[in-house]
Amino acid sequence: MKLYIGVDLGTSAVKLLLMDAEGQIKNVVSKEYPLEFPQPGWSQQNPEDWRKAVMEGIPELLRGFDGADVAGIGCGGQMHGLVVLDSDDNVIRPAILWNDGRTARQVDYLNNVIGKEKLSALTANIAFAGFTAPKILWMKEAEPENYAKIAKIMLPKDYVNYILTGVHACDYSDASGMLLLDVEHKCWSKEMLDICGVSENQMPKLFESFQCIGTVKPEIAKALGIGENVKVAAGAGDNAAAAIGTGVVGEGGCNISLGTSGTVFISSKSFGVDKNNALHAFAHADGGYHLMGCMLSAASCNKWLMDEIFQTSDYAAEQAPITEDKLGENHVYFLPYLMGERSPINDTNARGTFIGMTMDTTRSDLTQAVLEGVAYAIRDSVEVARSLGIEISSSKICGGGAKSPLWKKMIANILNADLLCLESEQGPGMGGAMLAMVACGEYETVQAACDKIVHVASTVKPEPALVAKYEKRYQQFKKIYPACKQLFADFAKE
Repeated sequence: MKLYIGVDLGTSAVKLLLMDAEGQIKNVVSKEYPLEFPQPGWSQQNPEDWRKAVMEGIPELLRGFDGADVAGIGCGGQMHGLVVLDSDDNVIRPAILWNDGRTARQVDYLNNVIGKEKLSALTANIAFAGFTAPKILWMKEAEPENYAKIAKIMLPKDYVNYILTGVHACDYSDASGMLLLDVEHKCWSKEMLDICGVSENQMPKLFESFQCIGTVKPEIAKALGIGENVKVAAGAGDNAAAAIGTGVVGEGGCNISLGTSGTVFISSKSFGVDKNNALHAFAHADGGYHLMGCMLSAASCNKWLMDEIFQTSDYAAEQAPITEDKLGENHVYFLPYLMGERSPINDTNARGTFIGMTMDTTRSDLTQAVLEGVAYAIRDSVEVARSLGIEISSSKICGGGAKSPLWKKMIANILNADLLCLESEQGPGMGGAMLAMVACGEYETVQAACDKIVHVASTVKPEPALVAKYEKRYQQFKKIYPACKQLFADFAKE
């Protein structure tokens, strides 16, 4: 029996899973590691902690199994983090992570001096504080001695792959979030490298996510208790890996993740970018492309209302009074911008806002407004994709918020799309293991692996009468943010 290891290199822990070729999960192990916040708004991590967690975690994962049965390893990992190695492949400084905010000045320089139009033409994206290129510019300015030592620039999961294989590699999906890749043509952008003062020799070799970058080094294989012929796939950025794990591949595949933050992930066979760069335009782990809308607050909006305002932990009880007849009838609206917003408005000043309350507004009206507000904001990103001619008639759904039948019903009707709920949802680790299967020839394509392994348990279908009601409400919702935008900017100056 062949076994595959999926590695989900997260921000707080690495989650490892062991899976057979049929998609049966045999074991799961998690290893936590620390985060460093050396200054307010800074976030970094020691890559040595990742190495240690993986090297200790895999033998634990294989306890009770024959390591000789392991055929491949695939990694999905936190995106955008800057890992820099010297000429001896030693880590120069702690990795600067995706949620690090030290690069405001560099982002401003890239977007407003180099210019958003030029960035979009070169990389299909504009600069965000989390992206890798601004971090390189920060290092050049703040740590010139360290910057001068850089021999290789990598992303977090690529460092794990380097430890396993000795190969400096990166896949297209993860590289897309660096602001250094020409996403459309799948190559490093020479002009962007020049802007950051680095050469192509300092960049890892590029692969498709499902390609084999090499085999595990003999001494590493021995330490892990696996064979020396174990293949390592290039792997993917965490969102693309999770999309493989939910079977979102090919043309018009869609996945909505209702976690603390929210993502709308839309796969496509062809490259496309919207004129406002409202969605990230990245390469996908299946060999195609994807658009991604990132909401900064999704299920966390409901958590905030329940925990902080209502001071209850019984979320289901708060949703119980929202009966069928109340759907599409609520006159209270909520903007879910509790932490500002990324997609599609890209406004750090935006704030959470209730509007439309009257003397007869109830507690359950507020709960309903929050759930609907998140759903309307998800539709905002979906509408950008639809404006590019991508048809979205159904979507997978995952994340903690997807446990609410009421919320799923709202989303299905607000989007006018079928919502497909999955039998098993294991995030980036499952996608990583599936990519390893393709790298090992277990499946010919990523699509074939998804067809075999990913199964839909149930479907929530939209109802025409409710779709019509919500269409009217959504058109009203769309007017609120533009009316408040200047107010938010004014408040931010106080």
